[in-house]
Amino acid sequence: MEGLVLVRLRDSGQIHFYQPGNLGVKIGDYVIVEHDRGLDYGQVVPVCAGQKPEETKEPAKKIIRRALDTDLKQIEDNRAKSKEAFNTCVKKISEHKLDMKLVRAEYSFDRTKIVFYFTAEGRIDFRELVKDLAKIFKARIELRQIGVRDEARLFGGCGPCGRELCCAKFLKDFEPVTIKMAKEEGLPLNPPKISGLCGRLMCCLSFEYESYKFLSKGLPREGERIHTPQGKGKVIGVNVFKRSVTVELEEGAVIQVSYKDKEK
Repeated sequence: MEGLVLVRLRDSGQIHFYQPGNLGVKIGDYVIVEHDRGLDYGQVVPVCAGQKPEETKEPAKKIIRRALDTDLKQIEDNRAKSKEAFNTCVKKISEHKLDMKLVRAEYSFDRTKIVFYFTAEGRIDFRELVKDLAKIFKARIELRQIGVRDEARLFGGCGPCGRELCCAKFLKDFEPVTIKMAKEEGLPLNPPKISGLCGRLMCCLSFEYESYKFLSKGLPREGERIHTPQGKGKVIGVNVFKRSVTVELEEGAVIQVSYKDKEK
């Protein structure tokens, strides 16, 4: 990963590692890059812990240049054209009576390709739709079926924590998230409380899970009966980050027991 930077393609595309050469690009810069048989644009984003380049035989593609004023103007023009393409595609979907919901349309930087993102319950035969769109726009057409988590990433927003959605800000791939993770992290097993805007379990449960497992080593579980210097009692609360537990003694007193000095 040394010397490579992470770039999110277009406004909501995939994230890839690129070679910056001697350009000295920094986080937040818009750049023009080599991609998919042509030029595209993207924005340099932070590299988070655990993110590394895909293992392929091909070297990472190159960043051609920082986006110039003329490039930024073309990007804005492309965004306007994308809205027109979106409306046209919606009409064509209706004409072909396809059971699909269009989410977004995006032009590549050089306008040789348009990507249409959509959601659907099952597989959709959109071959005739692609032919119609190719005739209208005189460009390569890609229809990409996405899930509800991808849809949330495209639209963005703020999570229950008040911060920008992890999927929109830095997550490269969606990792499996299970209810077991929420249970291990001591969260209420109430779906609305632990679900994101997409309606699925929050992504943060997945990448926080290993930290919780590490910090929880050696701690008793809630409901467990333990011996303390003050006597026997029942654990009624666990604070993973402080590595302490709240214990109700047999005579009714409630005390705090610290595990900070004990090995994890």
